[in-house]
Amino acid sequence: QVQLVDSGGGSVQAGGSLRLSCAVYGYTYGAYCMGWFRQAPGKEREGVVALYTGGGTTNYEASVKGRFTISQDSAKKYLFLQMTSLRPEDTAMYYCAAGSVESSMCFYDSWGQGTQVTVSS
Repeated sequence: QVQLVDSGGGSVQAGGSLRLSCAVYGYTYGAYCMGWFRQAPGKEREGVVALYTGGGTTNYEASVKGRFTISQDSAKKYLFLQMTSLRPEDTAMYYCAAGSVESSMCFYDSWGQGTQVTVSS
């Protein structure tokens, strides 16, 4: 289990961009996965994007595909979410997460504290 601290949220107008960061404290071993989730007021938390060991496999939620990009620094100590063409419906609290892979599934056990993203029309 690692400790995660996410940041980079803010308020932007529709069509704008934001880059979220997630600092990773500790190490991941074996097959691991990392991703971003979000939760809007009155709605359930949903997965935005996830990546698996080595970054070779990436899955994006349909509504963000083509607009959001997940990446890591070379040392794998930071996880990023580059968000472009933001829409009001992207408004939510965003959380980075990390976990282990088992049976091709990601089991998240580490979460950031959340960073707010607000998009105005």
